[in-house]
Amino acid sequence: MIELTATVAAPPDAVLAGVEAAVRAAGGGRIEVDRVRRTVAVQGGWWYRGEYEVEATADGSRLTHRVRNVARRGRWAVPLANRLFLGYRAQTSRNFAAFVTRLNVEFGGPERSTLGT
Repeated sequence: MIELTATVAAPPDAVLAGVEAAVRAAGGGRIEVDRVRRTVAVQGGWWYRGEYEVEATADGSRLTHRVRNVARRGRWAVPLANRLFLGYRAQTSRNFAAFVTRLNVEFGGPERSTLGT
């Protein structure tokens, strides 16, 4: 449904640890961590799955956040319902940008984040 990317000025394992800590602090779902693949996922509600993937880059790490529709029943209703929540994509983008900024500040990187996708 939504995919966002940004660069974090820190090594991948440090970024993964930061993402995991933030997701755990936020609570609100079942959390899965795969340190080999450098992914953190949170399953919340009947349709929502948020996934974070960390990849090494020349200037630190690329953090990708995906929001997936994992509904088993009524899957068709999720996109319709989200259209009724005007601004969902924009709010998700703002939240991700703020999160990346916090990570960058924590690791001594730039205070502004540049989002991709």
